[in-house]
Amino acid sequence: MSEPFRVIIVEDDPDVAMYSKTVLEKRGDCVVIALADARQVIDVVKDFQPDVLLTDIEMPGMSGLELVAQVRAIRPDLPVIVMTAHASVDYAITALRIDADEFLTKPVSSADLVGHVTRLATAARAAAAAAPSAQSVLAIGAHPDDVETGVGGILAAHRASGDAVTILTLSPGMREGGIQQAWNEGSRAAGSIGANLVLEDAIGGHHPSGMSLVEIIAKVIGDVGATVVYTHSKNDDNQDHKAVYEATILAAAKVQTVACFQGTSSTPDFRPNRFVSIDGYTDAKLAMLGSFDPAGAPRAAYLAPDFALATARAWSRYGSGMYNEALEIVRDSASV
Repeated sequence: MSEPFRVIIVEDDPDVAMYSKTVLEKRGDCVVIALADARQVIDVVKDFQPDVLLTDIEMPGMSGLELVAQVRAIRPDLPVIVMTAHASVDYAITALRIDADEFLTKPVSSADLVGHVTRLATAARAAAAAAPSAQSVLAIGAHPDDVETGVGGILAAHRASGDAVTILTLSPGMREGGIQQAWNEGSRAAGSIGANLVLEDAIGGHHPSGMSLVEIIAKVIGDVGATVVYTHSKNDDNQDHKAVYEATILAAAKVQTVACFQGTSSTPDFRPNRFVSIDGYTDAKLAMLGSFDPAGAPRAAYLAPDFALATARAWSRYGSGMYNEALEIVRDSASV
């Protein structure tokens, strides 16, 4: 027996919300969450992973059309049904322009409601089943906060798409506070998007196993089954960053996709050839950067929210959307 469809209803009229919820649960065998406040929806979408979203248009705080635009930023594949009591051509045109899948006029019959939800949910699940399998993403940095600064938004997007994400930091003891602080900060940053953290004190031949930097990176690549790897660029003034780049290129020789991010000490020779929109994920990136506390020392400029957003905004002139992260593509035989 297939898993019941998961549905979110956004409706500030309690009678309409209860009617829709009851119909879908009793006649459609759905699991339903009904919300009266559109501002709660984004968090629920992330946790509940619905198959279909039904929303009213006219609601206090945020309109249904504004809500759909926000949901599309994090779940572009989520089927959306827009409902209204006002049978207006203007409403219908606006709903279609923002990519709603259906526009229904209230009152909606129980048969129509179940029929539309079942059809859209079935098609969405079929499309998801036919889509490429989830990726295993490994982001490699020399020091704490390197990865989060370079590709924090991209990693958050990967997690939202269902990809597994691991962050590997190779010189955690360099930071004031040592490895314990690096673990506390790094795990807090990784955990904020549901990623895993691996610390290896490996730069400069210090690893207790005696393994080389290349061997350690290759082992982690194998352990997580990485299909996508992000790391430092060769165009960087920091010797640790360069060492990690060189070791990663050797260790990731068989990985499908390898790309280099803009590091905190990248030179003007950093030449990105792909610009990935992180619209909808800037808050996630800022939360990651905010996890790093220099324990009383002056906060690095690149960790400041305005600096991070300004950098992403500047790269967007070459890509799409409002905010981008930049990559130098080494190899790409999978979708980044």
